[in-house]
Amino acid sequence: MTAHLPPPNWPNRAASQSIPVAPHRWHVQRTGGGPTALLLHGAGASAHTWAPLLQAGNDGWDAIMPDLPGHGFTQSPRGRARLPDVAADIAALLTHLGAEPELIIGHSAGGAVALEMIRSGLSNPRKLVILNGALEDFRGAAGLLFPVMARVLALNPLTSFFLPSGAQAMKQARSVISSTGSDLPDPLLAPYAKLISQKSHVDGTLAMMAQWSLADLSRALPQIDTPTLFIHGAKDEAVGVASARRVADRMPNADLVLLEGAGHLAHEEAPDQVAFEVRRFCEMTEAN
Repeated sequence: MTAHLPPPNWPNRAASQSIPVAPHRWHVQRTGGGPTALLLHGAGASAHTWAPLLQAGNDGWDAIMPDLPGHGFTQSPRGRARLPDVAADIAALLTHLGAEPELIIGHSAGGAVALEMIRSGLSNPRKLVILNGALEDFRGAAGLLFPVMARVLALNPLTSFFLPSGAQAMKQARSVISSTGSDLPDPLLAPYAKLISQKSHVDGTLAMMAQWSLADLSRALPQIDTPTLFIHGAKDEAVGVASARRVADRMPNADLVLLEGAGHLAHEEAPDQVAFEVRRFCEMTEAN
């Protein structure tokens, strides 16, 4: 696989690196110095999602932000998207970088990856922040039908013929983001428009959805005692507040903070608030 980096106008492009660690060629953004923080984006996004939070202040963290397998500009073999595989492959990337995160921040499905890394003994951070965590399997009919639909789409070569571009991609990105309860301005929507017009990214997102199962992780939540802060946008229409409460209540050392006025992409809508809560949590954890 050849090196594949974002275009020059990509958010935080100066921090981008192409790092081969089998079986992937990772796109990783790394910025700052000091203790290491691992930032894991959610399904359908990429490392670009962290740009507003970094601008709000990373407080001296050495922030490592990979595009998840098959997402963004990380090149991956088809089908390697099971939660344990993603966790193991990110751990291998960290080993290659010689990095041991003291803090992990995971958004949406990235929160599940972070917890799986801890559950499996692949990482032992001192603190964990989960933003709008997608940590419960779909229930009822959706639990049966959605993964099947994702598998069909992932295996369908005709899917690429329906990829939007240009103004249509922006319109579709706005529609998808709005459906999650978030409202982003055009400059923050533009990277999502680029991603949904990129076949490899769409394939990678569908593959993750098709293989996603949280059953083993869910059973292990009461045994994960890493100090954890859940930050959840109160307007999130992708993952309801009730889900965040259920998961936080099952973990022995977890707290939940709600952000009024923010949706599923709270860290992009309200980066100053999220940065404040992360900073306060880290200070409290250090004090204890």
